[in-house]
Amino acid sequence: MSNGLIAVAMSGGVDSSAVAALLKREGQNIVGMTMQLWNQRRLPELATETSSGRCCSIDDVYDARYVSQFLGIPYYVVNFEDQFEQHVVRPFVDDYLQGRTPIPCTLCNNFIKFETFLEMAAGIGAEKIATGHYARVSFDEASGRYQLRRAVDSTKDQTYFLLGLTQAQLAKTLFPLGEMLKTETRELAREAGLPVAEKQDSQEICFVPNGDYAAFIAAYAKEQGMAVPAGGGEIVTQSGEVVGRHAGFHNYTVGQRRGLGVAAPEPLYVIATEPASNRVTVGGPDELLTTRMAVRDMNWISIAEPAEPIRAQVGRRPVGSGVRPAAARRYPGPRGRCLRRRPGAGRRVDCVASGETAWNIG
Repeated sequence: MSNGLIAVAMSGGVDSSAVAALLKREGQNIVGMTMQLWNQRRLPELATETSSGRCCSIDDVYDARYVSQFLGIPYYVVNFEDQFEQHVVRPFVDDYLQGRTPIPCTLCNNFIKFETFLEMAAGIGAEKIATGHYARVSFDEASGRYQLRRAVDSTKDQTYFLLGLTQAQLAKTLFPLGEMLKTETRELAREAGLPVAEKQDSQEICFVPNGDYAAFIAAYAKEQGMAVPAGGGEIVTQSGEVVGRHAGFHNYTVGQRRGLGVAAPEPLYVIATEPASNRVTVGGPDELLTTRMAVRDMNWISIAEPAEPIRAQVGRRPVGSGVRPAAARRYPGPRGRCLRRRPGAGRRVDCVASGETAWNIG
């Protein structure tokens, strides 16, 4: 017999707290659950005076518990630290050390928040989960598939970070804020009297203090006995001219302009990082442009994987980032090669970094 139980993933922030308040107001049978993902005290050399701007801190757990008590709902903390390190932190570090630019939030959603969490929720009898993501899910009767749709509030849309979700996961997931504006969420929290109604949003990678990913990589690698990239390598142009020296290639990512330490008559950008040669290649803005890229691990959501080439609008940044999607033609292959073409004269794609996430914007 169905109990209709919904497990709300509560981060301690205003969005997930508003979801719990909204579902409680609707009379839903809910339970709050917080995922303990990373021990913020683990790398003491990275300690900061405040955890402001990050999620998943001890303070956030306290806030989630307080909100649950305020709403009068059951509440649990589940420890996923081992799974988080295995599927998110270690791949993040490994990717950077191999010259790639990973997006850890997509890995966290794929393997933790919408896989491990769903399994844990099912274990306590929950039939669905609800999160504070700004996205929408609908079911298309014609295709028999669930669709991941952009949120009403385009400035807060988070579908980019959810592109790895499977049909089974979408079938059991609710995004109550997908139809709301962020301002409406804040107002809902205020009306409900939630103690986190004015809490600022998290902006940084949850396990990286103050956004200093290079310092985190160095500290984590040292703790794990991994080789830390040596500094003193060359910064070169694509023609091979040495224009400077760097302090470790992991301090740079494709498209970076600031902090290069190279004087030049025109702006220079990182074109590539090369772990094998310990080099960082820089160039002008035109050298960032390309007409093609290879993609892998493709996840087909609204349609089944096609056997023939298809045309699509492919984006590499969240909606609202200011980076426009580009027209592409996808060709099947062992790595799902996607060739980008020019939709207009001179139109090419800029700043394609190995390891980043691409998606088809429908």
